[in-house]
Amino acid sequence: MSKNSILFLIIILFFCGCKTISKENKTLLFVGSFTDKKPGEGIHIYEFNEETGIATLRFIVDSITNTSFQKLSADGNFLYSVMDSQMKYNGKIAAFKVDVKNIKIDLLNIVDCAGVNPAHLAIDKTGKYLTNSNYSDGSLSLFKINSNGSLSKNLQTLKFKDSSIIKSRQNASHIHSSNFSPDNKYLFAHDLGADKIRKFTFNTSEGELKNHLEISVKSGNGPRHFVFHPNGKYGYGINELNGTIDAYQFKNGSLDFIEDYKTYQQKQNIYRAADIHISADGNFLYASNREPKENSIVVFAINKEKGKLKLIEHKDTGGIHPRNFAITPSGKFLLVANQFTNNIVIFKRDSKSGRLTKLTNQIRVNSPSSVKLYSY
Repeated sequence: MSKNSILFLIIILFFCGCKTISKENKTLLFVGSFTDKKPGEGIHIYEFNEETGIATLRFIVDSITNTSFQKLSADGNFLYSVMDSQMKYNGKIAAFKVDVKNIKIDLLNIVDCAGVNPAHLAIDKTGKYLTNSNYSDGSLSLFKINSNGSLSKNLQTLKFKDSSIIKSRQNASHIHSSNFSPDNKYLFAHDLGADKIRKFTFNTSEGELKNHLEISVKSGNGPRHFVFHPNGKYGYGINELNGTIDAYQFKNGSLDFIEDYKTYQQKQNIYRAADIHISADGNFLYASNREPKENSIVVFAINKEKGKLKLIEHKDTGGIHPRNFAITPSGKFLLVANQFTNNIVIFKRDSKSGRLTKLTNQIRVNSPSSVKLYSY
């Protein structure tokens, strides 16, 4: 090989190496926790290594109460967290600016959530509006997100009075979550207490939820969380009270039922199905089950043409009461927050089969409930 060829090869290798270094991403993990109804360490921020699966604690928000659910803006610039969940008075929502350079968050403002026991937050596709689901008094609140990321006072609060057949859990309306549709024209709110999905039209120019319609689900289901497929054609709702997943076709603003699927391996007297997510490629669906006999993540393959599910496996979560979980931005890992055993268990995820392999390392944190990740 000539000297010119060797020199050319060295230059190519140098620039390839520089390109590889510049493409290295950091991933931040935001953990929200219950604090036993008193101020405490409610939010932990970790730097998560997407090659090794190791998390390093970088920042803690202290003196904050029951930050049980969080939502990141799509650009990762802002974090929103419920406060005072599972209390007997109105809860709050806190808005934070995310400082990725110093790996910390700065408080922007705190607003009254206009309801009792805030349980879930959703942001519309424009990033200009946020909804909050209040479980205990069956209400839904809409907020404007200001240009600096802070929250306005609530624009609208809707309260519902309803019930269903399981008297111990469904004697009143309980709004557990809400989701903006893929086209951003609708909002679907999931009422565990009434066995209904509440549909609203939504127009960003008006900033108002209108034309309330009710979609009934099977009695005793207890709809909790919901996820739309990345292709926008299907939606999947997890039912807490009977441990099933309902598959729907989403078309022209309607949710048309396809089929339901069991999430638990064995029959239970009480079901506590919890969270649900789909991999970014749309190939696999994951859901969590909380006790009394089973703490597991169930894995399904998704038929993208028909929206139907096929069971792949159940994996023990390595703890008790897996409330929420998340797939990392790379898709390589799945992290599960086990609330009652104070641990976040880390699974390696096979992108081809969807299967999970538990890692030996885990994150120890008190009463983890919400896990959110962002790469930059």
